[in-house]
Amino acid sequence: MRPKIEVLGEGEARVSPDMAIVTLAVLKEAPTAREAMDQNNSAMAAVIAALKEEGIAAKDLQTGGLSINPQWVYPDGKDPAEKPRITGYQVTNSLTVRVRDLAKVGGVIDRSVSLGVNQGGNIVFTNDDTAEAMSEARKDAVENAMAKAKTLAEAAGVGLGSVLRITEGGGMPAPMPMMKSMRAQGMVAEASVPIEAGENTYTVQVNVTFELVQKQGKQDDASQKDAK
Repeated sequence: MRPKIEVLGEGEARVSPDMAIVTLAVLKEAPTAREAMDQNNSAMAAVIAALKEEGIAAKDLQTGGLSINPQWVYPDGKDPAEKPRITGYQVTNSLTVRVRDLAKVGGVIDRSVSLGVNQGGNIVFTNDDTAEAMSEARKDAVENAMAKAKTLAEAAGVGLGSVLRITEGGGMPAPMPMMKSMRAQGMVAEASVPIEAGENTYTVQVNVTFELVQKQGKQDDASQKDAK
């Protein structure tokens, strides 16, 4: 087998995000499931209509989940005959919104809260097209692997030959989540929610295998020893 060395190279590319993914939810409670559902439907329909008025395309609006849960009251144990009873129902409807104009993110949240959104608020800043950033990260990773291999080979007194194999590991973006939760109370403000998009980092790892070769001086010494 030919002598070889395998190294791990890491590369990254930093770019400004051009899209925000926002999760909004409406929670309504009422004595009956029908009433809770009707109230929720009305609020969510108003939210969706407002988002479309803000320029959000229909393809960028997606229902994330709908849940209907009874609200139970459990006995305190003083009366053995008393049983748990339902006092009302809770309906939650969540919506995932892709905001492609980052200047609108704060306004979208503000208006949604005004119309009934009282849960969610998670924001992830990302990029619609990551191909260029990932390409830069791959180049950086290969250069990093070659530099590592060269350092190791020089320390061992050998040279680097041809590349025998390159495999890519997990390339992953590092989005920036913000605002883990949001409640309607106190969220309606005169100005939009302040939003800072920051910067996204996309990382790539590559495994590169190089052939190792003896340097010329060492090869001549080895040949002389063999001749003796």
